[in-house]
Amino acid sequence: MFFRKIINELELWGKDKERKPLILRGARQVGKTTAVEIFSKKFDQYVYLNLETRKDADLFNHQLPIDDLIQAILLHKNIVSTSGKFLLFIDEIQNSPSAVAMMRYFYESAKSFHVIAAGSLLETLMSKDQISFPVGRVQYMFMYPLTFEEFLIATGKDQAAELLRQVPMPTFAFSNMMEYFHKYTLIGGMPEVIKKYSEKENILDLVPVYQGLITSYLDDVNKYARNRAMMEVISYAIETAPFEAGKRIKFKGFGSSNYRSREVGEALRTLERAMLLYLLYPTTATKPPARPDKKKSPRLQFLDTGLINYIAGLQDHYFKAQTLHSFYQGLVAEHIVGQELIAMDMNTSRKISFWVREKRQSTAEVDFIVPYGRYLIPVEVKAGKTGTLRSLHQFVEKADHSYAIRLYAGPLEKVRAATPKGKPFTLLSLPYFLSGKIVKYIEWMIEEKE
Repeated sequence: MFFRKIINELELWGKDKERKPLILRGARQVGKTTAVEIFSKKFDQYVYLNLETRKDADLFNHQLPIDDLIQAILLHKNIVSTSGKFLLFIDEIQNSPSAVAMMRYFYESAKSFHVIAAGSLLETLMSKDQISFPVGRVQYMFMYPLTFEEFLIATGKDQAAELLRQVPMPTFAFSNMMEYFHKYTLIGGMPEVIKKYSEKENILDLVPVYQGLITSYLDDVNKYARNRAMMEVISYAIETAPFEAGKRIKFKGFGSSNYRSREVGEALRTLERAMLLYLLYPTTATKPPARPDKKKSPRLQFLDTGLINYIAGLQDHYFKAQTLHSFYQGLVAEHIVGQELIAMDMNTSRKISFWVREKRQSTAEVDFIVPYGRYLIPVEVKAGKTGTLRSLHQFVEKADHSYAIRLYAGPLEKVRAATPKGKPFTLLSLPYFLSGKIVKYIEWMIEEKE
């Protein structure tokens, strides 16, 4: 069992006297059930219901009043007393619309109970209106593959994880941290993969794990799709998305197919609801709010960089790389940064965005935009230690502030720079592995200057 940062969020939720039943959302096999099991150690009583099993699901089929339902659950699990702190975890809740409907009554009439629900296909069924959680009566949290910090802890690098939390991070840790991040980018953040890797540190042993994950996602397609034709399109999208990850895409002819825009759009949005991928839309804003422009082409972000490396056959590049930064060419570096940025916010489903200026004579694109208070901070990802910052400069010239960040394969540096038109700004250069701590470094950069 790996420690996950979401457990800290669960503890805050558990202490809230006004808490609502919690709906834990995330793709299959990102560790939702395990995280709740770790959290359950804080409780005197813990009841786990899996609604894929008929006996557990039957508890909700009789439309019992909430008090009677609680008694039925206690009897079913042979629990005599509910004294002390009590946690009820309802897994695979999508199998019972009646259980979903009962969430409001746990909130209204059984507040002494801590109730968490989760489900592997929850997002897709919610979108089809097959289930509907009571508005205002539940709270949501979102779970993703392991972050780099969680990877360090899971692989026994606790000291490195502690150094990663320091702002600024000590310079002596740079080389080791790049090596660890290199491995993290190679294998990704899926819990089963990291568990297997931590046992032997053998990449070849991970092949059946990766294949098992992809097979399980393909096996779920009949649950996602509304008909047989869409099953084919969604299957194709799952198999093709890793090759298109990190790129701006067109729906029509996606992945060199003959599929129409409407079919591909439906397939990709279905997989986005299942949290297997994300469609990141650009913005033209240089100050909040950064409204995404859905008329423009989105950039595709896949669930996990390690899965991309496996499916797209990129793992050999890891072994051939002479230096760490030579491995992070182009899209891989950008994708792992996106994965880290997405995982920073576990309490909302708000997606990250990127900035574009699209004109006939001149186009510009900044890889990511990070909201911070009254600012939108531009973030550019560079494959090596060098590279032009033309798009970053164009953003800074239009923005009402003078801050920018470069993520690259070099050490932490903060310098005063100027755009080609002469506007001075602070450029904070961070090594890739600090991308998950970017908000803390923005705070450090701005507070130190102001």
